[in-house]
Amino acid sequence: MRNKQIILPAVCGVLIGLFAIFAAVCLVAQPAAEADVHGFHPDLQVEKVDAERVIRVNGVTPSHISAGKQVEVNRPSPEPILAAAPAREASASKAAIQEPVTKSGKDAHAELGSLLKLHGITALPELPKQDRAKVELGRNLFFDKILSGNKDIACATCHHPAFHSGDDISLPIGTRGVFLGAQRQLGYGRDFIPRNSPEVFNRGFGEWRTMFWDSRVSMNQWGKLITPAGNKLPDELDNVLAAQAMFPPTSRDEMRGRFGEIDTQGAPNEIALLIDSDFRGIWRMLMRQLREIPAYVRLFEDAYPSRSVRELGFEHAANAIAAFELETFTFVESPWDRYLKGEKNAMSDNAIDGAILFYGKANCSSCHTGNLFTDQEHHNIGVPQVGPGKKNGLDVGRAEVTGLQEDLFTFRTPPLRNSTVTGPWMHNGAFTKLEDAVRHHLDPVRSVLNYTSRGLRPDLRKQVQDDPEVQVAILKNLDPKLRSIGYLNETEFEKLLAFLRALTDPAVKDLADVAPYTVPSGLKVDRQGS
Repeated sequence: MRNKQIILPAVCGVLIGLFAIFAAVCLVAQPAAEADVHGFHPDLQVEKVDAERVIRVNGVTPSHISAGKQVEVNRPSPEPILAAAPAREASASKAAIQEPVTKSGKDAHAELGSLLKLHGITALPELPKQDRAKVELGRNLFFDKILSGNKDIACATCHHPAFHSGDDISLPIGTRGVFLGAQRQLGYGRDFIPRNSPEVFNRGFGEWRTMFWDSRVSMNQWGKLITPAGNKLPDELDNVLAAQAMFPPTSRDEMRGRFGEIDTQGAPNEIALLIDSDFRGIWRMLMRQLREIPAYVRLFEDAYPSRSVRELGFEHAANAIAAFELETFTFVESPWDRYLKGEKNAMSDNAIDGAILFYGKANCSSCHTGNLFTDQEHHNIGVPQVGPGKKNGLDVGRAEVTGLQEDLFTFRTPPLRNSTVTGPWMHNGAFTKLEDAVRHHLDPVRSVLNYTSRGLRPDLRKQVQDDPEVQVAILKNLDPKLRSIGYLNETEFEKLLAFLRALTDPAVKDLADVAPYTVPSGLKVDRQGS
């Protein structure tokens, strides 16, 4: 039996190369007996060794595997995919452990300066002030549940200033949910939204061309907006952030609600009656509701004095929401920003060493590029599957948009500014500690196979996909850039974390007062602790 398992992959090597992604997806659906594969990744070897569904995967014994479903691991030599710190420190050479992490003092500044010049890193400029009337309109809209079909959720519910423009939980809870932040609870018959609520810091800079984890809203090189609405998208959107604001109110699970539901005021949810593809109808109905509120009419008149309110569309509301986000959530005074502006004492020595690692040996900048710390491209870094997924319990990432096999399990690189306060981390909030999220990059195979749900809230723990076939499908197509991450010892790892902390602007921790006490609709405003 074992001889067949060794020979079969060699014979089928060419076919596996042609249909690798197809095979990875099929593994999720096929029984274990059909999962006898070899060489999914240059460093990923999987084989079935007996009828008891014993699966052998590279070098790590998954902690969740029980009797009859055991995974044995013997990491191939000479090179693993990545080396984790500190797990492999004991086996590292003494010379590697004792090797100086970086230079110090003037030499460190000079070395970092050379790296910054090489990567084209400069200080972020001050953005021009947004129109005050448009910002005030956007502020009210951002916190007003009038934009939801059931009148029970606002943009701010999932992007709240009190939680650093996020919601403080791994996966969002949409309409019919109750409470705020970590205390938020699912409504009856509802499930989690499949993807983590991203922070919205610094989205006003011109480099931004994509929105959402799968970039389903983006701007191409000719300035054309690409969105799920296709040619139904209005023309007068100010930027890609405004285009993004058009879509959460159209999502049934996020804000719009389901057929036949009654809103919090006891009225039928009319917006939910429209079919999902009727974007224009949804946006028209939202604007009709806003025009029925005199205070909103005045706010629109102030924000767009040269236009009749009757001729304004929801795109003008989205422009105002974007203006509010740009004015409120732009922060360029982190220790890193100050360092780039010439304040050499703004960062600690450890943070400077960490920056040298980031742009040098650790090569984090291969994906977290530029002044925004994201290449806005999509990568499979082997994140464990957590949550309900988009389809059949899985979230295949960018492939959901493109339909391309090479995009399976890829997600857009997140920016890193203020990342120390915007957890949980990853596209599904799989990691509730920043240290764990960083360590994952160092050895994704070990991280996926040994992933546990202990850090997740109890009602999400049961939605962790720890089936070996699913794990193999995820790990099959790991991004080759992960190979370029150098081995870090524990001292270097701590210095890298010090650099990440230096990317946080202290002002982001004091935003609770941004929320208004009342909004024109009269609906309750979610404030911290409410």
